[in-house]
Amino acid sequence: MADYAEVSDEVVERLRAVCAVLPEVVEERAWRGIRWRVGQRAFAHVLEVEAGRPPSYAEASGMSDGTVLTFRSEGPELSALSNAPLPFFKPRWAANVVGLVLDDDTDWGEVGELLLESYLTAAPRRLKVLVAGPQNLG
Repeated sequence: MADYAEVSDEVVERLRAVCAVLPEVVEERAWRGIRWRVGQRAFAHVLEVEAGRPPSYAEASGMSDGTVLTFRSEGPELSALSNAPLPFFKPRWAANVVGLVLDDDTDWGEVGELLLESYLTAAPRRLKVLVAGPQNLG
């Protein structure tokens, strides 16, 4: 059994409902929490921050406890989200990764949109076309 808190089944199920319908997505246990990837690139990772651990997530989110989701972004949206106040936060460990604190006020429709955009940032073009259509791939 893990020596840290697990993400609630409800949160994992909500994220899984979005990620599982995307082409060639793999869900796996991460070093903490659960992550979803396409190919070798993770595009979503959810975990619990507990008692300030892991410290990198606690520092980035400004929280000592809570559920956090990280995802990829790019372009103007990356800039906007990177500078947005909580529930968003900007981790230092990757240029195109943004974080979101998940709580009772989470807009799950927005989470779905963010995860789709994250997938499109990480996926190879052959899969992007299946989701976005060639006319939307600029």
